Amino acid sequence: MQLTYGINPLIEGLLSQPPVFEKVLIARGRGGEDLRKILALAERAGIPVEYVGREAIEKLAPKSVHQGILGMGRDHDYATVEEVVANRHQENRHDLVIILDGVADPRNLGSVIRTAHCLGANGVVIPENRAASITAAAAKASAGASELLPVAKVVNLVRTIAYLKETGFWIYGADAEAGDEISSLDYDGNVALVMGSEGRGIRPLIRRNCDFLISVPMRGRVTSLNVSVATGVILFEILRKWGH
Repeated sequence: MQLTYGINPLIEGLLSQPPVFEKVLIARGRGGEDLRKILALAERAGIPVEYVGREAIEKLAPKSVHQGILGMGRDHDYATVEEVVANRHQENRHDLVIILDGVADPRNLGSVIRTAHCLGANGVVIPENRAASITAAAAKASAGASELLPVAKVVNLVRTIAYLKETGFWIYGADAEAGDEISSLDYDGNVALVMGSEGRGIRPLIRRNCDFLISVPMRGRVTSLNVSVATGVILFEILRKWGH
């Protein structure tokens, strides 16, 4: 059972087709305009709403900013890599896919999905093992983008990279230590951007399968960026080179 909490993720989940929830739980005493919108969407979609004590929601979503509303539904419906590739943004000249190599924090995963959606990426690819999946925390961090942007979960990233190369992608790996500065490349053609895990970066085998290694120039004493921030910086540079 997938749990989703937070106003924006609830609204996007109710707007998706088909809706991802089987039931919505609301803490007694919860009110406001956002709640009225959620109630209207739930009624339109035929999804039952149950009012419960706040402690029941706290038990289901401990240590989370649930805002007194919780959606209960099926596990996230992951896309295929082919579906990700097919989802090019209409304003982009080329395809743009994000590959995450072992990002373990679901909040970082959600933030990357949000960034990728906002900047017009086709979608995101994550590994099946030793990495975060789309959980309630990831969905909330994505601010609803996890219901709007296709995310593929694959068994083997190396095989996925090989497939993307065969279909016309250039593979760019973010590497703070060994890469060319992001402004030095033109990014002409379809781009698959590989972002590494927190602290460890891209694994050696994945790095060897990249066509280019790129880095964000740093000026401060702290020499690394959060993965979602780094993804945003690099995507902005790619779009700038594409003329956006």
